[in-house]
Amino acid sequence: MLPAFAQEGGTPEPPDLGDASVVAGVMTKAVDDVIRPGYRAFHASARQLAETVGAFCKAPSSESRTAVDAAFRTAIADWSRIEIVRVGPVIEGNRFERILFYPDRKSTGLKQVQALLQRENEADASADALPHKSVAVQGFGALEFVLYGTGADTLLEKPESFRCRYGAAVAANIAAVAGELAAAWDAPDGIAGAWKHPGPDNPVFRTGREAVTELLGVLVHGAEAVRDQRIETFYRHGGTARPKSAIYWRSGNTWLSIDANIEGLATLFDKGGMAGLIDPDYISIAGNIDFVVKSLRRVAPTIDPDIEKAVGTPEEQQKIAFLLVNARDLVLRLDTEYGGAIGLGAGFSFADGD
Repeated sequence: MLPAFAQEGGTPEPPDLGDASVVAGVMTKAVDDVIRPGYRAFHASARQLAETVGAFCKAPSSESRTAVDAAFRTAIADWSRIEIVRVGPVIEGNRFERILFYPDRKSTGLKQVQALLQRENEADASADALPHKSVAVQGFGALEFVLYGTGADTLLEKPESFRCRYGAAVAANIAAVAGELAAAWDAPDGIAGAWKHPGPDNPVFRTGREAVTELLGVLVHGAEAVRDQRIETFYRHGGTARPKSAIYWRSGNTWLSIDANIEGLATLFDKGGMAGLIDPDYISIAGNIDFVVKSLRRVAPTIDPDIEKAVGTPEEQQKIAFLLVNARDLVLRLDTEYGGAIGLGAGFSFADGD
């Protein structure tokens, strides 16, 4: 597919990525209006989740269980919005995997969690000990199995069961990692400053071009992850569906998470002011991106949260296929059209060629 500007018969006049003021403005908006607030929101909801699970363990009831479900959904949504940022502090110290070990293609994480629950070693129910264990038993995947997997009905039987205390430890661990991320981005002399002020003495970005390339990479790889790691992991048109490979299938939060991923992409593009880097004569490129994103967000929340039903029902299959087609389109529009329009070069591409 030709970029929109090529189809229109012209070549956009790209911005001067060497202009520090132009690039710094976009990077500052991305950091201060999107990334920092995103991690702060996730930290707040993760702390609330930890408190709610802890309270449920002490006094299990239908009411406290309902509160856990709501807190889990909120934390999943907040994480899914900011998880598109797979650069910086989140990839240090295995933080990303400690929050979310996925995809678990060989059920490695599931087996480890099941073995841990079977063993009932008190040391495994300690939030202080969890960071030293496998990443597979530390994050949302482990917590989801505790709360929604086989045997989860026993959580209501008695207070302070081992399974529940382990779940509370996992929730506390997630909150701790979320706190580390929020603190790293809020540090006055940390990564935020490096992102906002590219320059020859900057250890992260020596030029504005490097900075903008990284920011666009967040969007392109985030869109690819929606397509490849969130949908095609369990559903490929014409292939065999694997509903139990879908993220958060046990809790019915698959589409909630995917919609939040897409929302995160849209927020970074919009609030980061990335459309401002496009020559005004070709601003339709931004409009095209907005149209595709809105189309994805219109459909994703309407798909049956029961993934087995969704992949087995023709009407729902059409919706999933729609997401796949448009997710591919979004990757191309960001990578090829937008990348070209801001002057990253005709041969530039993040995309994997799929």
